[in-house]
Amino acid sequence: MNINNFNLEELEKVLRECGQPVFRARQIFAWVHKRKVFDFGKMSDMPSSLREKLKNKYSIQDLSIRNITRSRDGTQKYLFSLNDANLIEAVNIPAAGRVTGCVSTQAGCRFACKFCASGIQGFVRNLECSEIIEQILVLDRDASGGLTNLVFMGTGEPLDNYDNVIKAARIINSQYSINLGARKITISTSGVIAGIERLSNEGLQIELSVSLHAADDRTRSSLMPINKVYPLSDLIKACRKYTEKTNRQITFEYILIKGINSTLQDALNLVKVLKGLSTIKVNLIVSNIVEESGLEPAGLKDAAAFKGCLIKHGINVTLRKPRGQDIDAACGQLRLRYGEG
Repeated sequence: MNINNFNLEELEKVLRECGQPVFRARQIFAWVHKRKVFDFGKMSDMPSSLREKLKNKYSIQDLSIRNITRSRDGTQKYLFSLNDANLIEAVNIPAAGRVTGCVSTQAGCRFACKFCASGIQGFVRNLECSEIIEQILVLDRDASGGLTNLVFMGTGEPLDNYDNVIKAARIINSQYSINLGARKITISTSGVIAGIERLSNEGLQIELSVSLHAADDRTRSSLMPINKVYPLSDLIKACRKYTEKTNRQITFEYILIKGINSTLQDALNLVKVLKGLSTIKVNLIVSNIVEESGLEPAGLKDAAAFKGCLIKHGINVTLRKPRGQDIDAACGQLRLRYGEG
């Protein structure tokens, strides 16, 4: 058992059962989460007998760094090997005054979005809470000044591993961990409505990002098979309920794909779909499509026209600046290419 599977209360219970005062749990959190010490033997303010007992029963570090690739723009992509030899990836993305960490939540992905490499190998398994936490701690350790933002947007569908993702988010948000503000944490989903509904009841002030990528069912189903289970109208209805209940903004991700979803008519269709949703933002993306998909990103001219149409109709929209393209830093690509090498 990895000790990073425990939140503070659970770790306090473990220590009580060991006959130790509960403040030892806060000491362990300080060593692991704040100082990034992953060896019980080095926790010098605890009794040696306790350190030995913990070492014999629990692990701290189950992930090993297989490779780190650095981009010219400062982006760093990590390839981690799990205990069962499966591979996952995480990314540190620096920008002016901040560093955003992007972590994986599953080994593989069952949702097989056409533009993403993560689903090519199929679904393997959910990551444990500890495996998510370890990625975050490594990224926080290596980020200059620590992480300022965190996104669950790596390999896998976060809401398909709901319990472990939410537990990890709560731990990281804790003052005893890296104390990352809830509003600096974003959970992404391809549109798992059941998960969106559960999230609306959590009372967490985290951000929600929904991968939309099309404004009609036929196109979206061709790109994202999940649309056959959770069609667009149901997804938008769930998003509307989420914003009404939480008063939190939803960001809709939209990859602009040449000849598929990037015309002015597509933009007008998107305006129609999003009508009545007040607290939203659209994030347009013109890169990060894997070669295996056979798809091509839309040109910058089309992207600018698409963006202009949304702005004209009063929609808050951004055009994402590509980061780490020289190291294939789109989610899923590094794992795939490294594994093929």
